[in-house]
Amino acid sequence: MSAVGRAVSKTCILLDFIKFEHTVFALPFALMSAFVAAEGLPSAGTLLWILGAMVGARSSAMALNRLVDRDLDRRNPRTAGWALPTGRLSTTEAWLLVIAATILFFTAAAMLNRLALVLSPVALAVVWAYSYSKRYTVWSHILLGLCLGIAPVGAWIAVRGTLGWPPMILAAAVTLWTAGFDIIYACQDTEFDRREGLFALPACWGIARALLVSAVLHAAMIGLLVWWGLVTGMGVVYFGGLGIVALLLVHEHRLVKPTDLRRVNAAFFTANGFVSIGLLLFTLGDLFTRLSPSLPKG
Repeated sequence: MSAVGRAVSKTCILLDFIKFEHTVFALPFALMSAFVAAEGLPSAGTLLWILGAMVGARSSAMALNRLVDRDLDRRNPRTAGWALPTGRLSTTEAWLLVIAATILFFTAAAMLNRLALVLSPVALAVVWAYSYSKRYTVWSHILLGLCLGIAPVGAWIAVRGTLGWPPMILAAAVTLWTAGFDIIYACQDTEFDRREGLFALPACWGIARALLVSAVLHAAMIGLLVWWGLVTGMGVVYFGGLGIVALLLVHEHRLVKPTDLRRVNAAFFTANGFVSIGLLLFTLGDLFTRLSPSLPKG
């Protein structure tokens, strides 16, 4: 294989290693927060560094998670074919990715503003802590949700340099949404988690109860998104879109049953991808409809 071919192959392995496609979950909410904070179009530089911060934090956290779980992943039939267990990526390469991504995150935070830089170690500590949480608490799903919920708060700070209620409400919604779909995803590892003594909710409470908790979390998420829409002055486009999102979540929960987990991946990735991207599009549609005479504000 040529040098170019090897580089492309290694890049593909790295992107799969950090599940880069899952960026679709948090990024839309960060953009929602950024555009609302700017009351229009944030500057190109701000958007670029927000993206850099998100990529850095997420890549650092995902790489560390895979390192911490590498022995578990090797024993789990579902994950045994991943990059670290198979040796397609070395432990040294994974640690170098953690370091490089962490440097990118802190650099992006420093380029945004002082508050972003000051709070960046706290954000990184939270996303790193998740890697160890399922060994100690059944509510590791909530901590994972908080990892993604940081995104809209960080984006708001990036634009305004201050905190406020709107990003906190949106963060709470993202936290509950993520925890809900992570519980669904964890159902497929129920027996393995029980054997390994891990504290995933389906393993501890049973799949049926875990799916009920997931549904309750998603219902609460919709309530928080209604609150966020009212606080930020959203109109008919946003609230109409939110109704569609609520139907998508109902569909997601109809896909997975305690006795039939065959469509977990469709519920986890496809449905939730539409939820996050749909909310972004409806938010931007509503925002630009109302603010178009005065755009851009920067």
